[in-house]
Amino acid sequence: MLRLDNLTKTYRTGDRALSGVSFTVEPGQVVGLIGPSGAGKSTLIRCINRLVEPSSGQVFLGETELTRLGRGALRRSRRRIGMIFQEYALVERLTVMENVLSGRLGYVSFWRSFFRKYPTDAVSKAYGLLDRVGLTDHVDKRADALSGGQRQRVGIARALAQDPDLLLVDEPTASLDPKTSRQIMRLIVEICDEHGLPAIINIHDVALAQQFVRRIIGLKAGEVVYDGPPDQLDAEVLTRIYGEEDWSATIRAVDEDEALDEPTTSDEEYLSPESVLDRERMAGLS
Repeated sequence: MLRLDNLTKTYRTGDRALSGVSFTVEPGQVVGLIGPSGAGKSTLIRCINRLVEPSSGQVFLGETELTRLGRGALRRSRRRIGMIFQEYALVERLTVMENVLSGRLGYVSFWRSFFRKYPTDAVSKAYGLLDRVGLTDHVDKRADALSGGQRQRVGIARALAQDPDLLLVDEPTASLDPKTSRQIMRLIVEICDEHGLPAIINIHDVALAQQFVRRIIGLKAGEVVYDGPPDQLDAEVLTRIYGEEDWSATIRAVDEDEALDEPTTSDEEYLSPESVLDRERMAGLS
């Protein structure tokens, strides 16, 4: 479980990015974090694992207060927090397998990682994760030979290789086409459900967030202005978060997406990693 108590971040310039943010994320719960640019979404995610130091407040992961940890203890605790990035953050010249195994760097010695001599169980786990995300046929490919959707799948597998207790996901679909965006969001949500992982997904696409997550937190100027289910994210709430606009198209798009995304034979096949590759080849994504 993740708990934030009165989290605040003020920069040296005096600009306040977060103002007393408090909420809890239960095991297996996926939260969509929405809001306009500059609302503090990325700052919030980075304050949780202290890539950005909070000015005040507390962050708890289970019983561990992350905001009180010294450098060594924080480094060890960060192994429990998997990060999935917008720009994938892969090492382009390394293979898919090597990128996934880099998720184990916090658990192996320097020389083992330098010579890429990972334990047998870590390699076996990596194969299993690549099978789960549908990339078993791409194990030995270099990362720079992959499509955007495939790269994001590698990023998901790498984060899971850490055996995390929490996933922080920063704009996972920003560089992807609509179909691949749905596939990636579906995959993240399913994996969190399977592993009982709490997750926060920073996402600009409101319709996509409404379609896949069961809880949405809306930030505006560093404050939580909405925390609730996606079906209550109506025009009034969207105006509160983003400002005055005609939101009918966004709400209609969500309804249409849900109709398109009703369970079908092809969607059931998507759950099978073996069928993912075939579908992607047919779609021209491989």
